[in-house]
Amino acid sequence: MEELLLRVVPGLAEQWQGATPEEIAQIERIAGRPLPPFYRWFLARMGQSMGPLVYPFLDFSAQRLVSSYAEEVVEPEPRFLLIAYNSSRMMPMHLFYDLDAPTRADAMVTEREAQGHEDDLYDQFETLREMLAWDALYQFRMREMPQQCKGTLSGDHPNLLSLIEPVMSHLGFKQSIATGPYCRLYERADAVMLCKGMPRQGVDQARSFGLGGTSDSALRKILGEIATATPLKVKVDEWAPALT
Repeated sequence: MEELLLRVVPGLAEQWQGATPEEIAQIERIAGRPLPPFYRWFLARMGQSMGPLVYPFLDFSAQRLVSSYAEEVVEPEPRFLLIAYNSSRMMPMHLFYDLDAPTRADAMVTEREAQGHEDDLYDQFETLREMLAWDALYQFRMREMPQQCKGTLSGDHPNLLSLIEPVMSHLGFKQSIATGPYCRLYERADAVMLCKGMPRQGVDQARSFGLGGTSDSALRKILGEIATATPLKVKVDEWAPALT
């Protein structure tokens, strides 16, 4: 993960700043249980500043999280831990760890109001690791590609994204990091493909994708290989720039 971020995000090594051990210990006391190992790594590397990876309205800093609990903006809960405070004035939805959904030394990232109810969750990623990697690749690789498209992969299979692995390998793509069944991040020198599904949403027959490359013909070739070599249905919803 660290190799990926340092490679993809320009200037990150010079600008990221970690939280202090005392701040990390404070957050762990708020959580009331050991922090996921990946989150400890994140706080140690970016708990004070995320550098160029910063989000427009989301504040992941340890200082903001601790102050949110100290000011009783958020109440401590055994299950949920605030990991990003949303400063938007229009219906701010904050990011929380669901600590009862641990996965691969990490935990589920869900979105809800500060004093939200357990039933009002909007799950985002199965892990914070996948969220950060997805956003870094989208912001600093996919958006830089001359041609992009977005759409869905759908089918009747217990692990949809496993079906595209041999195809992507054959096309020269490598997985950026190890991921779970709801996410795949693929790169090669001239293209990047990001796939995402919503965990715990009850809809397990589709995954959204974003694909960026040198031209629409190059992207069509990649999608055509997936459609031909797998039983998945490939649907493109949007081209950017729009095709004439």
